Amino acid sequence: MSKRFEDFIHNNKEEFNEIEPSADLWGKIEAQLNFLDEEDKQKTQKREAKTFSLGFVLKVAASVIIVMGIGFGLYLQSQKGSKGVDLAAINPEYAQQQVHLASLVETKLTQLKTASKNDPQLYREFSAEIAKMDSTYKKLNNDLATSPNQERVLRAMIRNLQIQTEVLNQQLNVIEQFNEMKKEQSNETKNI
Repeated sequence: MSKRFEDFIHNNKEEFNEIEPSADLWGKIEAQLNFLDEEDKQKTQKREAKTFSLGFVLKVAASVIIVMGIGFGLYLQSQKGSKGVDLAAINPEYAQQQVHLASLVETKLTQLKTASKNDPQLYREFSAEIAKMDSTYKKLNNDLATSPNQERVLRAMIRNLQIQTEVLNQQLNVIEQFNEMKKEQSNETKNI
């Protein structure tokens, strides 16, 4: 097709050269370009006006959200402060156990996250189990302030933390065994 087109142009070259544009063609093109430039300026001004008003509304909305967030945070903090129970006043020995076990659980969770970097699916399954136990612990902690037998609730919280620690230890052992098994399989594959 391009060969036919080239042949047509070559054969009719003289006819193309005979046709000349009218003298006022450039004037018409320039007038049309000026008209289009004015339309673009008007559209841009309208867009800027809309953007300004939309931007202003967004800024106001963001400010309102920030102020509400700060207010809500302060409200929650004041509520948390009023519900806080001095564990040492209930039973100093239990309070020490609770603090120790809570830090132990946090340490084990960090170890679990580090150890299971190679298998995120396994980590999600394990952390889901811990999350269930942690929600029970948080519920006990919330009930502690209003409970008539605070020492009993504190013992239940400690028992929950002990179970979380045991489960985390088991999960860490499983991950360790799983990683060792992967290494052995990898070495066997290399040897073959």
